[in-house]
Amino acid sequence: MSAPSRRPEIRRRRTRKEKIAKLRARHTAATVEADRNRMAKKLQRLGQSSPGQPLLKDA
Repeated sequence: MSAPSRRPEIRRRRTRKEKIAKLRARHTAATVEADRNRMAKKLQRLGQSSPGQPLLKDA
């Protein structure tokens, strides 16, 4: 696999990583339970496509 063919893959992974970090930060900063649940559902949806370690630690 050459570098040009890996660029989209690397970009996709980086974007996903940034999105997960942003959602985690918003989840921890959320004060209303409804917002917390919404962020948790989004993180859970993202985690469905990549099984393994959970994206959100259960409290």
